[in-house]
Amino acid sequence: MSSGWRGRAAARMSARLPRPLDRIPSIKVKLAILMVVSGAIAFGYFAWTIGWLPQRTTLYATALALVTSQFLAHGMTRPLREMTTAAGRMAKGDYSLRVRATSRDEVGQLAEAFNRMAADLAAAEQQRRDFIANVSHELRTPITALGAVLENLVDGVAEPDPATLRIALVQTERLSRLVTELLALSSVEAGAVRLRLESTALQPLLHEVVAEAEVLAAAVDRPVRFTTDISSPDLTVRADRARLHQVLLNLLDNATRHGPANGRVHIEARTRPGQVVIEVQDEGPGIPVADRARVFERFSRGRTDNGGTGLGLDIARWIVELHGGTIAVADPGSRIRVSLPTG
Repeated sequence: MSSGWRGRAAARMSARLPRPLDRIPSIKVKLAILMVVSGAIAFGYFAWTIGWLPQRTTLYATALALVTSQFLAHGMTRPLREMTTAAGRMAKGDYSLRVRATSRDEVGQLAEAFNRMAADLAAAEQQRRDFIANVSHELRTPITALGAVLENLVDGVAEPDPATLRIALVQTERLSRLVTELLALSSVEAGAVRLRLESTALQPLLHEVVAEAEVLAAAVDRPVRFTTDISSPDLTVRADRARLHQVLLNLLDNATRHGPANGRVHIEARTRPGQVVIEVQDEGPGIPVADRARVFERFSRGRTDNGGTGLGLDIARWIVELHGGTIAVADPGSRIRVSLPTG
């Protein structure tokens, strides 16, 4: 408590101290002034103590101090000038420039922090570009298909029979699902999602999710059989029920699309020490070990392009991590395992 008070007092005192050199735009000039003032004080003290100093000695010493300060200041201020140049390049979208950071003082630490920031900004910019490209691709596919169907109907090439209208409906639903998942992902990443944690019974939740997944499977004309296995009818987990519902539905939809038609999707829930583990498994070929971490990246489909948006597993990962849990691909590669803390 006392150290914190002393720290705040020191900060307030530092803020009140005068800054007479702030108006000078060059740190090299500031260092020169500092050297001259310091030298003048020293020479004045010696002159007062000794009684005299040769005039040339004073002039030579002052000139030497100025030259030395400028030489030293050049190396000290070079990282700052490089940062100014790099910042100007960043403003134009170029994040490749880095600052040479060799000193161990505050300027060197600032240069290292600047380089880390530049790398983070470059990665974020690349992610933004990839995201826009992927969204454009995902939107173009159903829009093109839907446009072709409607154009055929208008031109009289196709009749408005149930099969043709069903194609239009499927593409419209794909567009709607993509927009919904983009909004959900945006809310999660922006921190707008606030969990309402409560004790949630898993058995009724799983029944609801399976019923909804059956409807989605029928909508994409991919019939599957869902089975559940819960270690205890009274099994509960502390979670946001609506968000957990969203996670499980995404996992079942993902399994439906990657498993074979008329196959089985199995969902299992059980307890482990300090955890509740939920697993969803399909009968598909599974994800290779080398690709398992990538399936949770946005727009990654893992195994096949099956009409999904490539966002479901990314959204599931965000929500599970918000709960303090983990999500991963388990052997044999066709199983997704979610582990949530019990407390």
